[in-house]
Amino acid sequence: MSTREIVTAELDVTAASERVEAFAPNSRGKALTHTAYLNGFASLLDAVVKGGVMAFVTPILVAQLGSSLFGVWQILGRLVSYMHAADGRPTQALKWVIANRQSIEDGETKRRHVGSAMGVWLLFLPLLMVMSAALIWISPHMTRVPQEQFTAIRITCALLVVNFLLIQLVSLPEAVLRGMNLGYKRLGLQATLNVVGGGLTLGALYIGSGLIGLAGAQAILTGITGLLFLAVVKKYVPWYGISRPTFAEVRSFLKLSVWWFAWTTIHKFIMASDLVVLGLVASTSAVTTYSLTGFAGVTLLSLVTIVLAAVMPGLGSVIGQQQFERAAALRIEMMAASWLLLTAIGATILLWNRSFLHLWVGDEHYAGPLTNLLMVLMIVQLIFIRNDTYVIDLTLQLREKVLMALLAVPLSLGLSAMLIPRLGIAGLCVGMIVGRLVLTISYPFIINKQFGLKAIPSFGPALRPAATMALMFGAATFLGERLLADRWVVWAMAAGLTFGLTFGIALIIGLPGDVRSALTKRLGMLRTVFD
Repeated sequence: MSTREIVTAELDVTAASERVEAFAPNSRGKALTHTAYLNGFASLLDAVVKGGVMAFVTPILVAQLGSSLFGVWQILGRLVSYMHAADGRPTQALKWVIANRQSIEDGETKRRHVGSAMGVWLLFLPLLMVMSAALIWISPHMTRVPQEQFTAIRITCALLVVNFLLIQLVSLPEAVLRGMNLGYKRLGLQATLNVVGGGLTLGALYIGSGLIGLAGAQAILTGITGLLFLAVVKKYVPWYGISRPTFAEVRSFLKLSVWWFAWTTIHKFIMASDLVVLGLVASTSAVTTYSLTGFAGVTLLSLVTIVLAAVMPGLGSVIGQQQFERAAALRIEMMAASWLLLTAIGATILLWNRSFLHLWVGDEHYAGPLTNLLMVLMIVQLIFIRNDTYVIDLTLQLREKVLMALLAVPLSLGLSAMLIPRLGIAGLCVGMIVGRLVLTISYPFIINKQFGLKAIPSFGPALRPAATMALMFGAATFLGERLLADRWVVWAMAAGLTFGLTFGIALIIGLPGDVRSALTKRLGMLRTVFD
């Protein structure tokens, strides 16, 4: 199977197994939609529980570790996350190849696909080992700790690396489960494991094991996760196992993985460099303030990403059939839905984030109204960039996307490093936003080119939503500095009412009538999806 065939299978099978049959609903479409929404619900439950556990555990971590050491913990996590760019991403290829062959009763071939993924991972293992050794050695210098803490930091980083390698093995059965369109079979399991992870973290703090104990707790959790996921896959996928692949099969996986390798490397710098740059140029205490102030925004990024992932398969089906005008219309709907969620949730964050931090970890960890606004704008920009990234991926033309990202990364990092000494955390945000404008501007051009539309995108329709968002964000920032909830119940009720009100205002005022009508019809379809 060639690389092109594998990638094409990704689109065909995803569209067949998960898309919402909005245009020709039938019993098969309803069954697939049912499965797709169960998968989405499982992912959403995992994200919500993980966010809740983090919200509970984080203030305890800050109190026990202190602001500086908590910042060190955050930086180490980001440093190790860079290793995702060096594992070859074979599980991505495995997921889609298994999906392509899920209806074929050929267990031996499928086991060879699992073996191919393992083979690609082994090919990248030497690079992972070199990168691991380098990260472990430089970690004390990157976190700028005193020399007497060098050994502890290196041990912590080594345990985090071990955890990373365990995660790669755990990902194999998970990729098979998702490829077989059975991701929902883990419903509740991952959420429970998130709670267990929170308990292990608190246990490590209780016995006073510091950062080393925290890293060890993560490795233990990953080991438990692997065993349980393997049991689930064995139960629902009888053929699961590993067989020796042919050279051609490994080569096909390797070719496909190279694209993921290139993009993932760049994507990690786009998404995970802010904490590292801030820690190097400013201080670990600034990293703590930045992380805590941005907690709500990062949660927003995760939740909206889950929503986007649910609609991508349907769009992939349309693009795969080269119905580009229809694909462009669906992209407009996707952007409008993202804008609506971002405007409502962003305004809610701007209005009540100060109160949230006041109740959660204390006023001293609030970065201020300007930084709060800039961090929300960073998330808004990233969501729109991610939208276009998904669309470009579905066209199978990744070269221009990668090249533009190669330009945006050094620009973002360089501007941030220059502005942090003068503006602090706000300088980091400004640098990131300006540097990422390269992607914000260029990706619509790339999409139009792939869709065969006019070369210059029309940004006129975006003026009304942009103006509405600006007014609502400005008003929320102004009021957020003058309103302070002193109890959790008051905060929760106020935040809920704010979201509902801003959602309605944005829907009525910010969107043209045709787009608003299309979104309303899409929402209406959800009521009948399980009929």
